[in-house]
Amino acid sequence: MRIAVAGATGNIGALTVAALGRAGHDTVAISRSLGVDLLSGEGLDDVLAGADAVVDVVNGPAAGREETVAYFGTTTRNLLAAEQRAGVGHHVLLSIAGLHKIEGNAHYAGKREQERLVTAGPVPWTIVPATQFHDFAAMVASWTEQDGVAEIAPLLVRPIAPADVAGVLAELAVGAPRGRYADVAGPEQQDLVDMARRTHQAQGRKVKLVPTWSGLFDPSMAGDVLLPGEDARITPTTFEEWLTGLHPGGH
Repeated sequence: MRIAVAGATGNIGALTVAALGRAGHDTVAISRSLGVDLLSGEGLDDVLAGADAVVDVVNGPAAGREETVAYFGTTTRNLLAAEQRAGVGHHVLLSIAGLHKIEGNAHYAGKREQERLVTAGPVPWTIVPATQFHDFAAMVASWTEQDGVAEIAPLLVRPIAPADVAGVLAELAVGAPRGRYADVAGPEQQDLVDMARRTHQAQGRKVKLVPTWSGLFDPSMAGDVLLPGEDARITPTTFEEWLTGLHPGGH
């Protein structure tokens, strides 16, 4: 099959392209660096010619709520319209488990707009809600890190390996549209503060972590809010196994 991947140069996008390639499928990368602009729609018709399905793993800008919603809204509308013109039969969207329980977060608001447009859109679809990735904790800590100290919210998560997410997306993209798929999660529950500490350790970095709810994540995300539903699809790679792939200086 011919599968187009939007956000193909990002972490999950690159892994999805690789997983599809291993399974023998023809992949087309949709990325601004490759001359396709999702915000203007430029280059989309050419790149989607002959595509059977599209996987959308585009990452939004770090911005305020209105800007983020506008970005995801525009890119999703342009993608769906171009897919309809090209006769694409399946739109696969990577989303976030627990998305509809959280109000304050700009990124989540943007992803909700994406889901709304896809579910109401003209192209048959599958939405894949995944939990946070294994590298999420260190990324969150890096946002506030100054002089070897970082603030981080003590979120409860069930993190998933990026390669496992990509594998599920690749598998679903070549099948029939499934509508809202089960939550996709890793095998173990973790605390974000502990995850960040262990990641820094694996990278050979010393960072003092200060647990707090005063940053980007507030107490509305505490408890089991980010944990997957009971019918979740559990992927194999543990956080510990993912950590062993790290070494001082990153991967």
